Amino acid sequence: MWFLKTVIFLQILCGFCFVGLHSKTQHQYNFVVKEARYTRLCSTKSILTVNGEFPGPVISAHQGDTVYVNVYNRGTHNITLHWHGVKQPRNPWTDGPEYITQCPIKPGEKFRQKILFSREEGTLWWHAHSDWSRATVHGAIIIYPRKHRTYPFPRPYAEVPIIFGEWWKNDVWKVYTEFRRTGGSPNNSDAITINGQPGDLYPCSNSGTFKLNVDQGKTYLLRIVNAAMNLILFFSISKHNLTVVGADGCYTKPLTRDYIAISPGQTIDALLYANQEPDQYYMAARAYSSGAAVPFDNTTTTAILQYNGNYPPISSPPLPYLPYYNDTQAAFNFFGSLRGLPKRYPKSIPFNATTHIETTLSVNTFPCPKGQTCEGPNGTRFAASINNINFVASSIDILEAYYYHIKGVYSKGFPIFPPFLFNFTAQYLPLELQIPKKGTKAIVLKYGSVVELVFQGTNLVGGIDHPMHLHGYSFHVVGYGFGNFNKAKDPLQYNLLDPPLLNTVVVPKNGWATIRFKATNPGVWLMHCHLERHLSWGMETVFIVKNGKGWNETLLPPPPDMPRC
Repeated sequence: MWFLKTVIFLQILCGFCFVGLHSKTQHQYNFVVKEARYTRLCSTKSILTVNGEFPGPVISAHQGDTVYVNVYNRGTHNITLHWHGVKQPRNPWTDGPEYITQCPIKPGEKFRQKILFSREEGTLWWHAHSDWSRATVHGAIIIYPRKHRTYPFPRPYAEVPIIFGEWWKNDVWKVYTEFRRTGGSPNNSDAITINGQPGDLYPCSNSGTFKLNVDQGKTYLLRIVNAAMNLILFFSISKHNLTVVGADGCYTKPLTRDYIAISPGQTIDALLYANQEPDQYYMAARAYSSGAAVPFDNTTTTAILQYNGNYPPISSPPLPYLPYYNDTQAAFNFFGSLRGLPKRYPKSIPFNATTHIETTLSVNTFPCPKGQTCEGPNGTRFAASINNINFVASSIDILEAYYYHIKGVYSKGFPIFPPFLFNFTAQYLPLELQIPKKGTKAIVLKYGSVVELVFQGTNLVGGIDHPMHLHGYSFHVVGYGFGNFNKAKDPLQYNLLDPPLLNTVVVPKNGWATIRFKATNPGVWLMHCHLERHLSWGMETVFIVKNGKGWNETLLPPPPDMPRC
């Protein structure tokens, strides 16, 4: 077993540090959810944190480990925590989404969450999955190879998490409750952050700017997490390329680029070669946003890549190249170039689908209730849907209702084909198509089904990209395209040789994406858009995967301390 050097960065106001490669796995963590005072952008406010940290603690494990997290809610609101990208085989009970697999942890209560790692390896993350708490309640998960096994790339000198987020001057809870009340769009964030810091292009932020100290000639593994609420991001480092070697907790074929694109929910492992002249270089990220007239935070966050040594630093290092904010070609040139590593995951690509599902992803509107003033388009309320179903949360969690056969909580029969056929990506669409149906419906799958799922974006209200995340599974992204999906022609172009294995796929604006997975993880699993405003508006549904026949194909019983509604 080999060990790599642990490099600690002392950061004023940040307290963020490197994590040593192959550090000893902790099998138990204590997470105390509580308020803490933080100063950003010239003002101080209380934010919800885990253990007072922003971003929160790093969870480390080896492939196949079991980790327990004791969650204590010392805040003033309900909370749940989700282990994003962890498949939790047969154990959806501690997956985390509120009213889907559990009732929330109430203030003053606790819940011991079991995290079952299986084939994941690389970088994932954890975050709150209730209301908008994940804006500040999130952190990285690092899964090392099994002991005595190595990476499929040259081992790096050291590693560092790079976590993107968004910061509001206002209280995030107020931002959430206000746009939910008015039916409009949420206020934009006031800053994008890198490891909790906005960077020196923002007021009162220079002293806290995150700095990554490197030695010339060494290689560093960046574990990149997009924890932003509503922003797909471009990221690059001045005069340095990044070599992507992993995404969403799975290794990929090496891909070297001068920028990356990463959506909320996604993680990327990238090698940084410190091969430039010793100096200071900017790291920078800003939004990619394709939606016409859709407001977004168009600021730029920065950090500093700083070479160790004695040299006169440049007084004003140049910013790196970043594609323009609406450069869809640049975004999908990156997304579409990711390739899987079949040698690392043999015999995992499902070739023959047995269950075909086609879904539309739409931003919608509801008429404004009488006596109210609504701030959506033309005085309506914003909504969102999958196959024209606007998801409505239940009063108890769906997993409990499924397990104990409680009626009236959800219904089966979610449409596996669009209920209305029209030119989904046309520039002008009839207004009557904007209003979806409300419902709490689930898609039921037989154990062992090979599922092909087509996501079709629509131009209702306004087309935009959708990062779609499926709990409990990784899936192969076998195809992308623009316009309307053609089931006769487009499957002929599927990549069944080396598709990437992801848990979050970005569906292009007015385009489509196809994924495949085998339904061998029984339980209740949420699927949703990871743009938080779309999730809040109802762009989600639930897969119920039935038990198989073997003992290891059956849903595990609930833990004794499940939170009660």
